[in-house]
Amino acid sequence: MNLAGFNFTKISAEKMSDKPSNLKVNTSIDISNIEEVKPAIFTTKETILGVKFSYILDYEKDFAKLTFEGNILLAVEPKIAKEVLKQWKEKKMPEDFRLSLFNFILRKANVKAIQLEDEMNLPLHMQMPKLGASTKEEKKE
Repeated sequence: MNLAGFNFTKISAEKMSDKPSNLKVNTSIDISNIEEVKPAIFTTKETILGVKFSYILDYEKDFAKLTFEGNILLAVEPKIAKEVLKQWKEKKMPEDFRLSLFNFILRKANVKAIQLEDEMNLPLHMQMPKLGASTKEEKKE
C-alpha cells in the first residue's frame, strides 16, 4: 500500500482556558468513508482507495481541542482493495490495512498538531526526544 495523495480539508485549534490542571490528552481517529476512486490524472495497476478521516486531540477539563479532517488516496493491490471495500460495508477494515492507514494519518497530522500546539502555547500531546548529559561510565566506553 502506497500513499498516492493526502490533504487536509479542515484544521481547527481552540484553546478554552489558560490554566491547565491535571492535563490529559485523548486522541481519536475516525474513518468516515472508504471508496474506490478512478484517477483522471494517472494510471496504475493498483486500485486507488479514497479515505475520509478525522483526527481529534482533546485536552481534558475543557482546556483545548485540535481537530483535523482530510482525505487520503491510497494505491492498493486489487485483491486487498476488494477485501477492504467488502469489509467497509460493515464499517470494518482488515487489521494490517487499518494500522497502515492510521500510521499515515498520524505521521501527517502529528507534525501539524505540534506546530499548532507551539503557536498556541499548548503542552505537546506527545513526548519529544531529549538529549541528556552522559555519565562518566558512558564516556569510558
